[in-house]
Amino acid sequence: MCRLLLYKGCDAIVLAHLLTNPSHSLIHQSFDARLRLDHARPINGDGHGIGYYSNDTTNHLHLTPCIYNSVIPAWNDSNLARLAEKTRSRLVFAHIRASTAGSLSETNCHPWAYNSFMWMHNGSVASFKKIKRKLQASLTDQFYDHVQGGTDSEWSFALFLQKLQDRGVDPSRQGVDFGHSVIRAAMLDTISQLISWINDSTTNPEPSLLNFCVTDGFSVVCTRYISSKTSTAASLYFISGSKFVQIADGQYKMERKDKGQEVIMIASEPLTWDPKNPWIAVPTNCRES
Repeated sequence: MCRLLLYKGCDAIVLAHLLTNPSHSLIHQSFDARLRLDHARPINGDGHGIGYYSNDTTNHLHLTPCIYNSVIPAWNDSNLARLAEKTRSRLVFAHIRASTAGSLSETNCHPWAYNSFMWMHNGSVASFKKIKRKLQASLTDQFYDHVQGGTDSEWSFALFLQKLQDRGVDPSRQGVDFGHSVIRAAMLDTISQLISWINDSTTNPEPSLLNFCVTDGFSVVCTRYISSKTSTAASLYFISGSKFVQIADGQYKMERKDKGQEVIMIASEPLTWDPKNPWIAVPTNCRES
């Protein structure tokens, strides 16, 4: 089970405050994941990736995300640590991989991008081999040809892009705020289609764990979904406030100066464990806006 992290704020944050410095940073979770469903495997060492949008508006650099992927375990990637110390962004995706589908390669590391859109996933699509051809057949050439790897996660991204287009939205447009309502609707279409194909392909399938995150560079939509009514969904937490600040070595808190929410962070596991500044579990299978 992978681990993921998302940051969106009015102000840019140095990536080290997410990836390396907190006591339970994402890199720390790569070798000490505490909330995985498969507790016997606390290691997420099958590659990693970060994606972020530049704050530089010259030459349209901010319109599409910069993606860094590596098959090196995150705890052993000195380049990642150096980049994190010098990189700032208002919108960051980060992911550490424990492979369930697809070989160990950079093309199979999250996140992925399509023009302005960026996507990552924690979990698995049940019976993926049985539905893969149906999924591929549903795609137009532009989305089919864009897939470079072999994971259920990346093919789910292609399906999401197709569902956007089916709703009359052109996901190839750059720098467009498509709006969370449109993105949310396409996300629900994607999940519904996957589950329909799975149920048609087999009886009593294993649960699908679909913790998807997607952004167009403006809006962010995340899901915590499981297809079973009795099993436990993959963990997902959030915290929001005015600013995520360091108060001591390895210790951070979310400041809340007023009722405004200038920062939202979503992660498979909290980056901090302060009971006075708790992260909140995302409800499972909740469809409310």
